Amino acid sequence: MATPAALTIAGSDSSAGAGIQADLKTFAALGVYGASVITAVTAQNTTGLSGIHVVPAMFITAQLDAVFGDIEIGAVKIGMVAERAAIEAIATALKRWAPKFVVLDPVMVATSGDRLLAADAVDALRMELIPRATILTPNLGEAAALLDASLANGESAIEAQGRRLLALGCRAVLIKGGHGQGSESIDYLIDERGSLALAAPRIATQNTHGTGCSLSSAIAAGLAKGEDLVTSVRNAKTFISGAIAAADRFSVGRGRGPVHQFHRFE
Repeated sequence: MATPAALTIAGSDSSAGAGIQADLKTFAALGVYGASVITAVTAQNTTGLSGIHVVPAMFITAQLDAVFGDIEIGAVKIGMVAERAAIEAIATALKRWAPKFVVLDPVMVATSGDRLLAADAVDALRMELIPRATILTPNLGEAAALLDASLANGESAIEAQGRRLLALGCRAVLIKGGHGQGSESIDYLIDERGSLALAAPRIATQNTHGTGCSLSSAIAAGLAKGEDLVTSVRNAKTFISGAIAAADRFSVGRGRGPVHQFHRFE
């Protein structure tokens, strides 16, 4: 029996707090072998982003074919895609290799506030990748940006935006509430059957770098291990809550430090 394996398609973070590095740490922490396809190389640290070097689409395709042609991939996580050509290359490869599960984290803005997705690529993301996603995992701001809408305020508005995102072709949407207000951080899992609210205590820390990357890769890890979607989302929520709660055990950098993917092993 093959070792459970997941693939992350995302950008590299030179400070290793987010992106490919956070995804691979998460896969390892959850007992899944991680493969990677790098879409962009960033120069960044805990204080911000200073540069992006985009990997050519042809080489993204070469990486994808190398991985899929050799390793049995149980689930794919897609993060930073940077530009339209990368999106088209990924969509073509997904069509060719037809992985069973695709977790799409529409990374548009970094934790620092820096933009990570070219404006002309948003339509391509909507048209090419969202319809291929098993689950889409936007935060409140990303959900609004994908819909050209204002920020959802309250459960009914969040669920309404989730329904509109479902109409773009994905099978499920997890709208993350970490950027919201209140004593609880509530994520909403929305699919054709209904809506499920997943709450956890809101944790007071500035060390949240890589939160969204780690959550989406934790969902992919669960799917790769054979969990159903609801179970993988629940387990991922528990995992990331623990990683955030343990983040202050680190003292890394001068800005927003990373979450602690290996908190269970201390």
